[in-house]
Amino acid sequence: MEKSEVYSQELAKLQAIFTDVDPAKAQLVEGLMEDAAFLKAENSVLKQALKTTGMVKIHPSNPDLQKPVEAARQYLKNVNAYAVVVKTLNGVLSKNALDPEDDMDEFE
Repeated sequence: MEKSEVYSQELAKLQAIFTDVDPAKAQLVEGLMEDAAFLKAENSVLKQALKTTGMVKIHPSNPDLQKPVEAARQYLKNVNAYAVVVKTLNGVLSKNALDPEDDMDEFE
């Protein structure tokens, strides 16, 4: 799948998830949704490259000599950044959800 397709699908998915969120909050996190979609698209490209190269290059005659692939480092950085963005977006969703009525409300 093309990087632009991955970006569009991820952004559309996130926007659909945020349709019931207060419009002000949705507007506030619009940039985060775009960042999440960007990171997902970038990682899809890196992941395809890493399927060919692997995460670590191993010297053919001396297996003890190993060198991390730069794409692997960037992939891991992107995964961590994506996780932070998704966690932040989830926090906004959680605060937007109405708490179901608590049985203890009857005793107030």
